[in-house]
Amino acid sequence: MLSVVVAPWGAEPVFERNGDEPHDAASTMKVAVLAALHRVGADPRAPVPVVNAFVSRAGGEFANDPDRDSDPVPWTLLGATVPLGLLTERMITHSSNLATNLCLARAGHGAVAEVWRRAGATRSASPRGIEDHPARAAGVHNRVTARDLVRLLQSLDGEPELLALLERNAFRVDLAAGLPPGTRVAFKNGWLPGVRHCVGLVRPDDCPPYLLAVCYTGPLASGADEAAADPAARLVARISAAVWERRRAISRAGAGTARSAG
Repeated sequence: MLSVVVAPWGAEPVFERNGDEPHDAASTMKVAVLAALHRVGADPRAPVPVVNAFVSRAGGEFANDPDRDSDPVPWTLLGATVPLGLLTERMITHSSNLATNLCLARAGHGAVAEVWRRAGATRSASPRGIEDHPARAAGVHNRVTARDLVRLLQSLDGEPELLALLERNAFRVDLAAGLPPGTRVAFKNGWLPGVRHCVGLVRPDDCPPYLLAVCYTGPLASGADEAAADPAARLVARISAAVWERRRAISRAGAGTARSAG
């Protein structure tokens, strides 16, 4: 299943393919956790003990597997106390699963649900933490659609610090790989075996900004974080490149309704 949504910043989509089809959220749900932390007023200087034990939404506890995490840095901090801002940064820039669950514990599931509600999401939710396998087995799933991911990024208008953090994403694959070098893009990708997604706000120098969300579920997705090892990542990049070539048409379609991206 391939889902694609393209929209001018601040306007309705100008192109949709399977935009409302649900997919496993993978790491795209980390954007909702980021927004929740900001909106509950979490202090980035607040001390957070780095532990690997979390309350499951199904009851009991679960833990993250370091071998399934793309970021080794928070694992070197186990047993220490660090500023919340450090964990927030690693959650987005290096897609740390451990940091995500620590941030989620601070924000609360209710605040994350409110982020999706405020964005106007219709079929997306992230009611459990990363690798909460007991909850998953009980039928509690993190789901997204390409349309709702576009809504989620649209909802960050007025929160430029969050978009700035998304611009520092270290995994310059997927959507970013389809853009000319140096193009500004605030984005989050996510991958698992069988899943490859990316959503981003692209800011060309020669026309207004636009949003692109691509969600892919299928056999092309190997689950590797490098494009060379994941055909689905290369597919997302090709879609991004094709949309880039039509960027002026996107802005014309949304003329008069797009907001400034700051």
